Amino acid sequence: MSVDDPALAPVRRLEPDRLVALVNAHTDARLTLVGPAPGGQVGAAYVRWSDGREGVLTWLPDGPTAHVRRTAEILALARERGLPVPAYDLIAEVPGALAIVQERLPGAPPSHPDRALVEQLVELVEGFAGLLAERPDVERPDMWLRGSGPGFCLHRPLELHNVRTRRLLEWVRTVGASEPTTMTGDDLVHLDYHPGNVLVAGSMPAGGGAITGIVDWDGIGRGDRRFCLVTLRFAMMSDPTLGRWLDGLLDDLLDPATLRLYWAHMSLRQVDWAIRHFSPGDVEDWLDLAETRMDS
Repeated sequence: MSVDDPALAPVRRLEPDRLVALVNAHTDARLTLVGPAPGGQVGAAYVRWSDGREGVLTWLPDGPTAHVRRTAEILALARERGLPVPAYDLIAEVPGALAIVQERLPGAPPSHPDRALVEQLVELVEGFAGLLAERPDVERPDMWLRGSGPGFCLHRPLELHNVRTRRLLEWVRTVGASEPTTMTGDDLVHLDYHPGNVLVAGSMPAGGGAITGIVDWDGIGRGDRRFCLVTLRFAMMSDPTLGRWLDGLLDDLLDPATLRLYWAHMSLRQVDWAIRHFSPGDVEDWLDLAETRMDS
């Protein structure tokens, strides 16, 4: 396997200085770069408006403007329901990218998520129920079990990596062949729902404290809110106690076929991403988790 194989190329990261310069050159935003935002695999940065307000700058390379504007509308609906989500203050097409400046919500990411935080995350998901019943224009997410997704859930890296990843891919495709691979339902779905994408009151050393924000809504869809809990379970890979608690919750809330579908998607997503962005040891860790339900 060649390290230069394009199937293994990592996703491009944000270049904040360059993007701020492009936004200022093509709009009247007059942003000032404050510094990088913590977390995230593609990158975000804090910026300041000329009136002193702070925002969060993100981007999509050649992104679909209509999709982002629709996301902004959906988040407005979520705020009306009382969910702690950001407003989109700027959506700007610049050469080679779509720049987005979101409201900077109060709070900070939790450094050590605990049971109290995870329980809050589970409770907040109930606020997503039926939120998109009047928005049939919002796509129901595909699980990408039959073919590669758009920049994530790629099949080729698993084909190339090793025997274990090929075995996982075979199982993923088997699930995709036997089940519908598009999510159903009319709930709001955050496709990357985990503690790294929430803010809590104050800069607390652990997960305690009220959640003040749910961020990173680039992956948004209409479907089954319970999918968020499967992404949350994968995020708890390094905490066996919380992982077992979430496993029990998933078994109670989801029928076996639905859980198998969501588990196959998350296994594919995380292993593909680890192959392209992290170490072989990380790949093995994700495989260990994925394989716990491969025979179910």
